[in-house]
Amino acid sequence: MKYEPVIGLEVHVELKTKSKMFCGCSASYFGKEPNTHTCPVCLGLPGALPYPNKKAIEWCIKIGLALNCEIPLSSKFDRKNYFYPDLPKGYQISQYDEPFCKNGRIKLSNGKKIGIRRVHMEEDTGKLTHATIDGEKVSLIDFNRSGVPLVEIVTEPDFNNSSEVIEYLKKLQQLVRHLDVSNADMEKGDMRLEPNISLRELKTQNSKLKTELPKYKVEVKNINSFKFVGKAIDFELKRQEEILESGKIPPQETRGFVENSNSTVSQRTKEEASDYRYFPEPDIPPFVWTKEYVDTLRKDLPEDLSEKVKRYIKDYKITPYDAEILTRDSAVSEYFENSVKASGNKVSPKQIANLIINKKIDIDKVSSEELINQIISLQGQQLITDEELEKIIEKVLEENKKAIEDFKKGKEGVIMFLIGQVLREAKGRTTADKVKASLLAKLKNGGN
Repeated sequence: MKYEPVIGLEVHVELKTKSKMFCGCSASYFGKEPNTHTCPVCLGLPGALPYPNKKAIEWCIKIGLALNCEIPLSSKFDRKNYFYPDLPKGYQISQYDEPFCKNGRIKLSNGKKIGIRRVHMEEDTGKLTHATIDGEKVSLIDFNRSGVPLVEIVTEPDFNNSSEVIEYLKKLQQLVRHLDVSNADMEKGDMRLEPNISLRELKTQNSKLKTELPKYKVEVKNINSFKFVGKAIDFELKRQEEILESGKIPPQETRGFVENSNSTVSQRTKEEASDYRYFPEPDIPPFVWTKEYVDTLRKDLPEDLSEKVKRYIKDYKITPYDAEILTRDSAVSEYFENSVKASGNKVSPKQIANLIINKKIDIDKVSSEELINQIISLQGQQLITDEELEKIIEKVLEENKKAIEDFKKGKEGVIMFLIGQVLREAKGRTTADKVKASLLAKLKNGGN
């Protein structure tokens, strides 16, 4: 390939506060009757003044701290001016040049560090629904979401492929869930993904590596799954390479992802910061923190995720795979630890982990004590034989041939997906380690 991908990310995460960002309306809007969670403030009515949600700001700063960001001791809100039907005020209260958090980083499994340019706070917009009523195409607006606290996390353009992007996004989703500040449920719009994608020429023997950014970038808006963000990036890289090969430069624009065709389509010319006419929000005074206040928030952070995984492996004698699964959600990890305490050494942490992971226990309905009783009652059951396991693995590989091809292309992460499929078929009567060893042996033999 003659070109090197240059990819950055903007991720919007809705916080799960009880009330909205600048008013007292309930922020629990999903599935509710349209336009029932509104007031003069979030509808932008004349004379209504915003008042900031302290909890939302603290949670934004905690996200920044967890991403190793600097926390400036002064910050402010700004007005981002643009006109769109889902924006009742004609502007969005956001942050421009003085965000709450900046200059962070997060490390990928290959050791690469992804720079976090900024983590800032803003309000969400209303939701548009396009429909046909009485034969006429209309757009319906629900303002229940308008004003819900929204954190935007912007990376440096440090990604070189879709695999790195997906790994980062999974880490970010796990992090905000671990902090217990967002459900990060993409199907409900809690976490929305927007990659910025461009290409630059690769280094050749006769030229130095170009470190400057390309003269254009394409943003793909509001993607709601890891799978789709990968497909959008791969499509864009191919599309842009064809344009560059023809001697042209791709237009700087905003595009949308089309799920049916795994392609992107042009939506509008991409705006510059000057187009939004930012200026300081006059109705909210600037913020000034003390170092002691920031340190208080830092001390309130939960245990670092990577350290938690190490502790689980060491203290509970479980596999890295099990530890990673159990720590994805703070509620699940708390349930696991409570169950270990409730077991009174009657069963091992490994048995508890297996049942939680493989049986998909509903932690809201099954108490830790009930879980322990289930394990004790299951102890008399026989594990499946090697022959049974072999048949299950063959069945799973037959049903997931694309995963085999992905593995051959170097995407070793698919092994985790296949392990989960086998464990589900085996109904927990084997171990993740044994499944992984058998799968790897099969896959390295071509999947036969």
